[in-house]
Amino acid sequence: MLEIVELQTTASPTRAVIWLHGLGADGYDFVPVVKELETLGAPAARYVFPHAPMMPVTINNGFVMRAWYDIRTADLAHREDEQTIRASQQAVEELIEREVRRGVPRSRIVLAGFSQGAAITLQTGLRQAEPLAGLVALSGYLPLADRLAAERHAASAGVPVLMAHGTDDPVVPIARAVHSRNLLTSLGYAVSWHEYPMPHAVCAEEIEAIAAFLRQRLG
Repeated sequence: MLEIVELQTTASPTRAVIWLHGLGADGYDFVPVVKELETLGAPAARYVFPHAPMMPVTINNGFVMRAWYDIRTADLAHREDEQTIRASQQAVEELIEREVRRGVPRSRIVLAGFSQGAAITLQTGLRQAEPLAGLVALSGYLPLADRLAAERHAASAGVPVLMAHGTDDPVVPIARAVHSRNLLTSLGYAVSWHEYPMPHAVCAEEIEAIAAFLRQRLG
């Protein structure tokens, strides 16, 4: 089981948000966002912020850092390491099952992530035999995109997806996210798309959109 940071906004939560950080960060990265979401009316929930495993990242000269998967080259089309992507998917699925064992139904679990965390959110959430309440993918993209049509689960075909991206993102160019969005919509997924004039980051308007999504999906 992944190491996690937890924050509850109520004593006995019946909803959960599992939030995956980006490359080189850790589970504490998005903890401050919870207060903002609560202020904006997001429903009471348990927020679970896992720490990604420590691994060498090829594109960073093999430097060991927290990562959901290895990035092998700067070429976005060939950069993903399938083995570590699938290992992280399994690890996140274990966190989902943990919430179910704690009494939170899948229909009240939202999976969210930023950058690499967004990629793993889409990788995991679209393959669930029992659908989650929703997926939030921030400044990320769909990994192993050519496998989705064959591997996606019909039960999760209706899971709502919020995607948000910065128009000036130098890390994950918005064109990659748009391509992912278009693929998802072509397969019938309901994608709520938001773009903002920002780099590889999160902005206040984006937090408002996430709070509205959580109200809609968990309220």
